[in-house]
Amino acid sequence: MTFTVGQYLAERLSQIGIRQHFAVAGDYNLVLLDQLLTREDTEQIYCCNELNCGFAAEGYARARGAGAAVVTFGVGALSALNALAGAYAENLPVILISGGPNANDRGTGRILHHTLGKTDYDFQFNMAREVTCAAESINEAASAPAKIDHVIRSALREQKPAYLDIACNVANAPCSRPGPIAALLTPACDQSSLDAALERTVSWLKGKKDIVILVGSRIRAAQAGQKAADLASHTGWPVTIMAAAKSFFPETHPSFRGLYWGEVSDPGVQDLVENADALLCLGPVFNDYSTVGWHALPEGPRVLIADPDQVTVDGMSFSGVTLGAFLDGLARTLPRATPPVPKLAVHRFSPAPADPALALTNDEMMRQIQKLVTPETTLTAETGDSWFNALRLGLPDGARIELEMQWGHIGWSVPSAFGNAIGSPERRHVILVGDGSFQLTAQEVSQMIRHNLPVIIFLANNKGYTIEIAIHDGPYNYIKNWNYAGLMDVFNAESGHGLGLHAGTGAELEDAIGKALANTDGPTLIECALDREDCTETLRRWGRIVAATNSTAPRTA
Repeated sequence: MTFTVGQYLAERLSQIGIRQHFAVAGDYNLVLLDQLLTREDTEQIYCCNELNCGFAAEGYARARGAGAAVVTFGVGALSALNALAGAYAENLPVILISGGPNANDRGTGRILHHTLGKTDYDFQFNMAREVTCAAESINEAASAPAKIDHVIRSALREQKPAYLDIACNVANAPCSRPGPIAALLTPACDQSSLDAALERTVSWLKGKKDIVILVGSRIRAAQAGQKAADLASHTGWPVTIMAAAKSFFPETHPSFRGLYWGEVSDPGVQDLVENADALLCLGPVFNDYSTVGWHALPEGPRVLIADPDQVTVDGMSFSGVTLGAFLDGLARTLPRATPPVPKLAVHRFSPAPADPALALTNDEMMRQIQKLVTPETTLTAETGDSWFNALRLGLPDGARIELEMQWGHIGWSVPSAFGNAIGSPERRHVILVGDGSFQLTAQEVSQMIRHNLPVIIFLANNKGYTIEIAIHDGPYNYIKNWNYAGLMDVFNAESGHGLGLHAGTGAELEDAIGKALANTDGPTLIECALDREDCTETLRRWGRIVAATNSTAPRTA
């Protein structure tokens, strides 16, 4: 069989588990899209715009381990780069594939459309290099296999996005066949570095009694969640999580103690973490948000940092040490805990039910959402108070919470959840989103309707950006109201099964949830009317501290 460049790419994407890729058509990528469709097990999922396309691929990567978005040159790719930067910040292997100008136009001095009006076409490639772990430009077929493999290999090994552009007249050019996929797999841990890191860690732990594990969000990128659970079972050490790692460690585990987030931690967790003799931070991301304005930054000789590919302990760093191998090595080296840690009751968010006839409150909304959370639930929580609401939920084994706490792009949740639902249609998908965030990417709900995805969207309508109000209020935080539930009729047009509902009381919300569960042929948007002042107390406290940090006066010489 003769392979083309586009078919080679399709084969590699399929081999790494990407059976659906997301696309927005443009004249520079049309031939490439045709070539990708020649593979029978490949499906193209179309998006409303390139930003949403990138976020959909990011959501798919959360569900399937990697994702791909195909866009056109210039106007398409530059829009998608925002989402690609988010994937970089969140440690997700998304491959952005752009159609490119005809290879014959390079070096001719011609000005092409979708460019900056200059004769240098590399501006997009140069931008992409800033937000990827690898970038390649294909302008002739012979080098295409090596460049495609380099991009995919780098994305998988580093758990970061990568970029590829393919000239529009090269996508259907013949090239060599792809070899075995094993060559693209993640390399093994460096054994000598691992042995040295383990020896140093065991020595560092001697004499320490209060030892605590803190799980960070990069533990997923390292694929080391089960290893962390095994280590906790072996040692009996208590385990806490950072906010962005919600659901990355089982909350039913006997060692689980709750969320560490400085002054807004779960009860008792701040003292547990900050008074520990030894704190093992597994895949952490310490930024101004996760440390509550730098007030909760673990540092000093009592802290071990285990990143996906490096361990730093007792003043020394060991590179080439994978997190999973390090945790596995510790469990083999350290003595088993005796007696076993007693199992704690599983936490659930269960305040007393509100009077069903009264106006809906944030607490009542979350009390009812908690009942939807099963082992098969994936809940995508938008930037803002949705973060803090999701963190209140108790999770059975298997339930997943998806957050974007590093990049923090409002509007991310809707297209990301769309991609996640495409990648894991067997799960129940729930979105928590505010009205302000929803206005950025609302169009992608129409694609949920197109693909008959029974996503349940809880839209908190409080007529503004609640998280911004909590940090720094002003007239710019208040938005034009929409009839959000009414949008579903617009998106349905003549053939859709989307359902839009309003809930202003607890009784109305309960009724709406029942209808949403029965609507298995499309998404349901439940517009929850909340008072503008009604948000989590955690957000208020966190917002005050972060605001104080943001307003710190400049240093003087």
